[in-house]
Amino acid sequence: MSAVSVGDVRRVLDEAYPPHLAEKWDAVGLICGDPAAEVKRVAFALDCTQAVAERAVELGADMLVVHHPLLLRGVESVAADTPKGKVVHTLVSNGVALFAAHTNADKARPGVNDKLAELVGINPGRPIVPEPQGVDKWGVHVPVAAAEEVKQALFDAGAGHIGAYSHCSFDFAGTGQFQPEEGADPTEGEIGALHRGEEIRVEFVAPAALRSSLLKALHTAHPYEVPAYDITETAGHQDLDKALGLGRVGELPQEMTLREFTQQVANALPETAWGIRAAGDPDQKVRTVAVSSGSGDSFLSAAAKLGVDVYVTSDLRHHPVDEHLRAGGPAVIDTAHWASEFPWTAQARDIVENALELDTEIISLRTDPWTISAHPKES
Repeated sequence: MSAVSVGDVRRVLDEAYPPHLAEKWDAVGLICGDPAAEVKRVAFALDCTQAVAERAVELGADMLVVHHPLLLRGVESVAADTPKGKVVHTLVSNGVALFAAHTNADKARPGVNDKLAELVGINPGRPIVPEPQGVDKWGVHVPVAAAEEVKQALFDAGAGHIGAYSHCSFDFAGTGQFQPEEGADPTEGEIGALHRGEEIRVEFVAPAALRSSLLKALHTAHPYEVPAYDITETAGHQDLDKALGLGRVGELPQEMTLREFTQQVANALPETAWGIRAAGDPDQKVRTVAVSSGSGDSFLSAAAKLGVDVYVTSDLRHHPVDEHLRAGGPAVIDTAHWASEFPWTAQARDIVENALELDTEIISLRTDPWTISAHPKES
């Protein structure tokens, strides 16, 4: 059997958590490492802290898969005497590749939110915020010599997926013409002269949600300063219970009080110093539950509109929750960010194990930053 490479692991994870699902601000994928390097052991963690990086080295891991991107916000240096630089140097100098699946793993099915839903006791149904399912049909005109390069850039940006097939497109050969006028900077032809040249019309489909990123990829890869293209929008039927997107909604097998359900959540999630807290009437009966892994107060109103009894998420703030409850919104349960997402590591490990013959290990170091929780002593 041939050796497994970093690129092979990346391919498996990209298939499970498609990169095009990531939010525009996100930074997912291979962060460091050689795609051609051999992999025998893969470690999994939520965050790539210095302690996690050192533990990956101790375990003899060739690759570390995490949820939170190490370089999500721009940095000007990865020098070894900077915190993030030290992590990068620890990994690179010991031959450990680093890969992140973040909001693409949140939206995928199964993904981070499905794991959280199952743990708190519901079957993961519809997302709180479904991913748009409309499909665009594109036609792009490209000079023959640049066709393959432009197509690959569009495929890399998420175009050309039909079912279980990728890189799907259809080409028409033809002749294009244009006349560059004053102010133009033509790749071919001359100012004031009609130019005719062989071109290919490339047709493909892509999710409507990717339109802006595909336009950026097209303008970057296309040799002409003004590419010729057209987009036809088509409506797609969406089965919400199977739709991709952020958050999940489901029902408990039986009704219980908010107090009981809060304890059930605490029993199900990894323990942290933060613990679990709830806002609402402790004796309120709850049955329908919405969950959103990680920071989810931006979805308070969306959860309320779905008519759920309780919303489980993390990193909730005083004023948004207070205003939410005053407006008649559902009860809220606040978990530690790390606790709501760390269980995903088992899901990602299983995906890699089922696809590739590799040794795997979950790094169980608690990277939640909160280490102490105190309450007044009883007198």
